[in-house]
Amino acid sequence: MSTIRLGTASPGTQPTTAATIALIDSIAQRAASSKIDILLLPEAFIGGYPRGSSFGCQIGGRSEEGREEFAKYFDQAIDLGDTVGPGGGGAGLKWVKRQIGDDSDVVRGDGSREELERIARDSGVFIVTGCIEKTGGSLYCSVVYVCPKEGMLGKRRKVLPTGSERLIWAQGAPSTLRAVSTTIRGVRINLAAAICWENYMPLLRQTLYSQNINLYLAPTADNRDAWLGLMRTVGVEGRCFVVSSNMAVPKETSESPPKRGRRDSTITEEGFEIALPRSPQRARRRKSVFDEDGNEIVLCRDVDGDTQTSPPVFTTTIPEKTEWISRGGSSIVSPYGDVVAGPQWEDPDGLIYSDVDFRDCIRGRLDLDAAGSYSRNDSFKLSVEGLELDPLPY
Repeated sequence: MSTIRLGTASPGTQPTTAATIALIDSIAQRAASSKIDILLLPEAFIGGYPRGSSFGCQIGGRSEEGREEFAKYFDQAIDLGDTVGPGGGGAGLKWVKRQIGDDSDVVRGDGSREELERIARDSGVFIVTGCIEKTGGSLYCSVVYVCPKEGMLGKRRKVLPTGSERLIWAQGAPSTLRAVSTTIRGVRINLAAAICWENYMPLLRQTLYSQNINLYLAPTADNRDAWLGLMRTVGVEGRCFVVSSNMAVPKETSESPPKRGRRDSTITEEGFEIALPRSPQRARRRKSVFDEDGNEIVLCRDVDGDTQTSPPVFTTTIPEKTEWISRGGSSIVSPYGDVVAGPQWEDPDGLIYSDVDFRDCIRGRLDLDAAGSYSRNDSFKLSVEGLELDPLPY
C-alpha cells in the first residue's frame, strides 16, 4: 500500500517557452502511460539554463549586445502572477490560494500557472519542474509543485544563485523552502526541493530534513559524475527518497547528418526506457515537421487518419558522433543511498522510474534521524528566517 512510482527525465529546453510547456504536456502524458505518480523535471527547464552566456558583462562594463541578450532571456521567463515579496519570498500561501489583490477571480500572470495546472490535472501526474520566473524587474530560478487535484501547492525560489548566475537571477527568500504535502493512494508524501548547488549547503539540507520530508527533489544543471555521490549522501543523511533531474543537451555539430529520434520503446525491469528502431514502412507513415534547431515535432493522427498538432510528441535529433553541452544524469536514490534508477546519461527523450516503498523512510530512521534525536538538537540549533521548522505529520 505504500508503494509509489517516482519518475524523472532529462529533456532539454525547447526554442520557445510555448514549445517547452507543450513538451511538458507530452512528457506528462507519457509518464501517465507509464503509471508514474510523481515526475521531476530539470532546473530552469521552462525559460532555459543559459550555460556559457556572459550577457556581455565584465567588472566595470556592460555591452549593448549583452543587454539585448538579457532582454530576450527575460522574455522567455514565465509570469506566475506572484509578487516580489519580502526578501524575494513572493506572497507565499496567498499566492497558492490566489488571494493576491482585491479580486481572486482575476487571472494574474501570463497563464503559465493555469496551463501547468491543466497538464497535471489532465495527466493525473504530480509534476515538479524548474522554471525561470519573472516578477517586477527580476528573474528567479524557481521550482513549482503542481498537484493534479489541487493545482499549485507551492513554489520556491533559489536562495543563492551560483557564480555568474547571480548576474541574472535574484536571490529568493529562505521562507520559500517550505515543504508541501500530498497524499497518493493513501500514502502521505512530504516533499521539498533543493535547486542545484543549494544541495551543497548543509544548513539548507537540514532545513528540509527538519520538516520531516520523505521525498527530496534536486533539479540541477550539474552533470558531473560527482553529483550522483551527493545524491546518495542526501538519501542516507535524510533517510528519504531522492530524485534528481538534469537536462541532456547535445552540442550542434556539422560532422555528420542528424538521425531522427525514435518513438517506439520498451521499459526494462529496472525502469529504463529503451528506444526501438522504427521500421521503414512505419517511418513513411509518420508525419512530422522540424523546427529551426533540428528538433522533430511528430504530428499526431486521430482515428480517421487526419493529422493533428496537439498534443505534440517531441523527439530530439542527435548526430551519430555527439558532443554534449550537458550530459544529463537524472537519477533516483533510496533512503539507504542505493541508486534505484539511472543515472540517465545522454538521453533527452527517455523516462526512468522506480516503484518505491515510503515505509523505507521510517525503517531507515531506526538508527538515523537527522532532524530528530540524531541531530542532538539539545546542543545544536538551526533557525531559518521567515520559516517555521515544525515537522510535517506522517
